[in-house]
Amino acid sequence: MSRKIKLIWDFRGPTSEKTAAHHEIHLKEFIVAEKLPLHITGFETYNEMHAIAFMVVFEENMIAVRDALKPHRGELYEN
Repeated sequence: MSRKIKLIWDFRGPTSEKTAAHHEIHLKEFIVAEKLPLHITGFETYNEMHAIAFMVVFEENMIAVRDALKPHRGELYEN
């Protein structure tokens, strides 16, 4: 079975939570438009000045998605 990669976009500042939540909407739209096999997205708030949006892709889709969406970082995803 293929590994899953969590692609992460960092947002900082007083509007970081709202920006991350909005970015997740666009990630969901991208998944549908590109017919990606995984539909795992989300956003997390760490404090009032830092939040992230993320999507999970299979390793074989990672390079294409990375090149199209330019995440800030990635890590192995384990559910």
